[in-house]
Amino acid sequence: MSHAANDRPPREPAQPRRRALVASAGVASLFAGAGFYRRWTAGDRLEAGITLHAQPQAMPALAFSNEQGRLTGLADFGGRVVLLNIWATWCGPCREEMPTLDRLQAALGGPAFEVVALSVDSGGLAVVQTFFKQIGIRHLHPYLDAEHDAMTLGGNGIPLTLLIDGQGHELGRKLGPAKWDDATVVELIRGLLPEQAQRRTQQP
Repeated sequence: MSHAANDRPPREPAQPRRRALVASAGVASLFAGAGFYRRWTAGDRLEAGITLHAQPQAMPALAFSNEQGRLTGLADFGGRVVLLNIWATWCGPCREEMPTLDRLQAALGGPAFEVVALSVDSGGLAVVQTFFKQIGIRHLHPYLDAEHDAMTLGGNGIPLTLLIDGQGHELGRKLGPAKWDDATVVELIRGLLPEQAQRRTQQP
């Protein structure tokens, strides 16, 4: 259909928002259809807002790009407890919780723990890096789901956050935003770290 038939000019300013909504719906449908994990099993419990599994669960081998554009993955964080956050810059709740993830990394990050913020943005790493700079993220490294492996994690959308042990098993997960620097969350994660790391990160 031509523009003449419509008799109204296209509304250019609405395009970015429309693309964001389409992208959001697309990612949500991919996650909903993946079905890799059981969402709830007998013995699972809720602690500090995170659903903790009765038994650690196996995870797929996730590969993604680091801030230099090189391929890396969860295997490269072996031996560390990881909080894997699946997010995007067009996701409002993701944007709101990002500073709390940055503060969590500042509090506990090191040889025993890492927050891995894995973006599913289609605009590439530059979009993520610009957003991090705009809101003053200082402790997180940008990662991009260039291999589209995040869809194998299941869930119904983003933000989706997984708690992973040093052997690469999923200990628990949360769908939706959280205040990740809340004292209950910090203490839960600290309790999973080796004793030396617990002492190092202990609040004065």
